[in-house]
Amino acid sequence: MLRSQREWVAVRRAAEGYGRELNEVAMRLYPRDRWVFGDCVLSGEGWTLPRPVELDHARLAFTAAHAAAPRLGPLDHVLPLATEHERFSDFSAAVGALVRPRLLEDRPSYRLLDLSHEDGLALTFGLTTYFEVFTLREAMAHELKAAWLRRGRSTPDWSDLPLRAAVADPFDPAGLLMSPGIGTLTIRRDADGDRFLVHRRDGRAVADGGSLCTVVPAGEFQPTSPAPADVRADFDLWRNIMREYSEELLGHPERAGGVDYHTEEPFRAMDRARRDGRFRVWHYGLVLDPVTLGASQRTVAVLDGEVFDELFAGLVTTNAEGWIVGERGRVGVPFTDEAIGRVERLLTPASRTLVRMAWRDRELFG
Repeated sequence: MLRSQREWVAVRRAAEGYGRELNEVAMRLYPRDRWVFGDCVLSGEGWTLPRPVELDHARLAFTAAHAAAPRLGPLDHVLPLATEHERFSDFSAAVGALVRPRLLEDRPSYRLLDLSHEDGLALTFGLTTYFEVFTLREAMAHELKAAWLRRGRSTPDWSDLPLRAAVADPFDPAGLLMSPGIGTLTIRRDADGDRFLVHRRDGRAVADGGSLCTVVPAGEFQPTSPAPADVRADFDLWRNIMREYSEELLGHPERAGGVDYHTEEPFRAMDRARRDGRFRVWHYGLVLDPVTLGASQRTVAVLDGEVFDELFAGLVTTNAEGWIVGERGRVGVPFTDEAIGRVERLLTPASRTLVRMAWRDRELFG
């Protein structure tokens, strides 16, 4: 039992220092016409827009009708023994017992059911749970890491990857459980140059992506509670983004239902700034992480320095999940080609892709 657990933890940590190499291995498993803007992430047809649209132009629909989640195959080869005779039931149980991150909580999540790009971007969602999605992502990643190690850190054969091979089309929400979180690149505009925010994740606190950097804010697309009223009220991209700003930049605790976005701060002030055109947000669509097969939404927010200072006067540089990266005594990284080149090796593939797309389209955000 202990040997099984030690080996499992070793495989889980195997990509530390080799993250980019493993990502490249995963990318080579898929056709190049599914690679988006370089070689970091994948994208289905129409998933990623050639140019971003204003956030409100991404249309959402919700259905309460139950849709059975696609079932994973047997997980014995990716789960360790919990006792001498039984394996852990799923990844959340194994991670909770053997990795012990400070933050690991099951909550409802919005599940992608359909995507249309015929007239802009239209997304249909139902419900799933965080642990359901977490298990899928972690199983895909663990299987790939184990096969990669067995092959001497070279590209595995599909026969080594039965879970992944069973997914006929990784871009079909009917065949692969998807709960696309939202990653937002925040660009602060000042007279002496633009800066963008980068978040370094604390590997001791989070269940996945530890020690990597992401755009900020970033989080799951979730209601604040399972209550039907909250599921309806929170089904909004902007409200989710505002909650992540509240948590990651202002250090506020994660909400557990009953948010009044019209009267409560900081939501009221952020919403007013956006309505006034002082806080603009764009949506690029979705991408797929090749290692975990986890989908995510990519968005960009732009605001002037004085608006940023007004909304985030209580800015915290350290939060429950990590800390905000700064340079030369200032929060954020210069939004320049040279500075992006310095930090992009630390960024997750989805964040690296988003920063590069935003740099390409920087005139649009002026």
